[in-house]
Amino acid sequence: MVRFGAVGLLLIGAAAAVSAAVLVSPWWWFAACVLAAPGLLGSYDLLQRGHTVPRNYPVIGHARYLLEAIRPELQQYFVERNYDGRPYDRDTRSIVYERAKGIDAEEPFGSERDMYQRGYEFLVPSMAPVDTPDTPPRVRIGGPDCAQPYDMALLNVSAMSFGSLSANAVLALNTGAARGGFAHDTGEGGLSEYHLRPGGDLVWEIGTGYFGCRTKDGGFDAEQFAEKAAHPAVKCVSLKLSQGAKPGIGGVLPGDKVNAEIAEVRGVPQGETVISPPYHREFHTPRELVRFLARMRELAGGKPVGFKLCPGSRTQFLAVCKAMLAEGITPDFIVVDGAEGGTGAAPLEFADHLGMPLTEGLITVHNALTGAGLRDRIRVGASGKVATGSDLVKRLLMGADYTNAARSMMFAVGCIQAQRCHTNRCPTGVTTQDPRRARALDVPDKSDRVRRYQEATVRSAQQIMAAMGVTDPRDLRPEMLRRRDTPTGDFRSYAALYDWLAPGELTSGPPADWAADWKAADPDRFTG
Repeated sequence: MVRFGAVGLLLIGAAAAVSAAVLVSPWWWFAACVLAAPGLLGSYDLLQRGHTVPRNYPVIGHARYLLEAIRPELQQYFVERNYDGRPYDRDTRSIVYERAKGIDAEEPFGSERDMYQRGYEFLVPSMAPVDTPDTPPRVRIGGPDCAQPYDMALLNVSAMSFGSLSANAVLALNTGAARGGFAHDTGEGGLSEYHLRPGGDLVWEIGTGYFGCRTKDGGFDAEQFAEKAAHPAVKCVSLKLSQGAKPGIGGVLPGDKVNAEIAEVRGVPQGETVISPPYHREFHTPRELVRFLARMRELAGGKPVGFKLCPGSRTQFLAVCKAMLAEGITPDFIVVDGAEGGTGAAPLEFADHLGMPLTEGLITVHNALTGAGLRDRIRVGASGKVATGSDLVKRLLMGADYTNAARSMMFAVGCIQAQRCHTNRCPTGVTTQDPRRARALDVPDKSDRVRRYQEATVRSAQQIMAAMGVTDPRDLRPEMLRRRDTPTGDFRSYAALYDWLAPGELTSGPPADWAADWKAADPDRFTG
């Protein structure tokens, strides 16, 4: 309430100065103006709903927008080149903000990227481009054992839990998903009323803590799971094995964020820090994993069931493929989370040094499923710094069927990357359980921004594909993306840079580069 009191004092002081100017001396008009200007501006800031920063920080919050106004000049002067010597590339966050606000993300004077730098990539345009389709494509999720398939959008909200995010942030994301017709992954924090109230399609994520379907001793509660999975808003169920920002350890929710409401949703004690185990208690081998997935699908009434992971060992993932073949059980989808993905809090060395980047992880999973003859039964999602239409097209080209985005969706609801997520003092109300800060996030306004951002990004991806001569994402091929390996070298296509397996090639006779890993893969052990 401090900000209300400060604004109130300014207005009271201004009123007193006006009285003094009338009764004592005209010089008091100067003091009245000095006090009234910030007082009136602060009143407006507190009442407006379009900008979260000045709503939480009246008057002084405008300094951020002043700096944004001169940002291009500051970038040119201070950050002309980034850490590895390449010219500064345009801030992706700016593109997200502009699309969320309905502004065309265009810029004069062409690209700022150094096209002769090692690692530069480009998508191959066609000499015979086609018209952009009016309707965005959908991806059918549901294998042969799925009774209730779901048609997924090309871009969806990635996993972010209630608890990590505020209630208003969850409401805005789900309302945007409902209006835009795309899916919203709940994250591993359980199903809350804020996920269910707006009516958006949900992918319910189950992590190692089994929040929302948890026994008193922390195990999996089948009865609770079946009851909640039956909700009409739950379209798919995702089992989280690991996430890109911190593969190999569980999530952490600080105790000062665990209020009574979150404790009830998660089934944990109020006020205590919640640390998810690093592993699942319900299975210990690849074979047990696929059996558990089949059990979850049965309990969910035949809704699509899959799992999410940040790949590390190719042998271990091949062991899961062998378990699928041996048991005759396949998930309906697999989400590949790249190591470059973000989170509200992770040990720095985990974020920097564990797990495959999304490109390598996605190509590995796609090829393993293809080589095992399973790819046609399983849809693959990609998450990890997917923010623009070109990001989306590249991931589809590398083997994904659809994509998920977390960071850019947070930008759309107002995140400014203050990096205070773990402190409960988020300045824009996105990652806090402090109701005074969370109130600044206006749900109707931010939900429209989420919808506009997703719509514009998918539209951009469709336009890029049309320029490449493609209308159906399934027609994208690895040779349509080129990368320069050395500063003076030629561009090579992704078809040449990576091995691409033929359907069933691993089972009929694996190529030399895959033979050792395929032989070592054991459906009864996570080794290698």
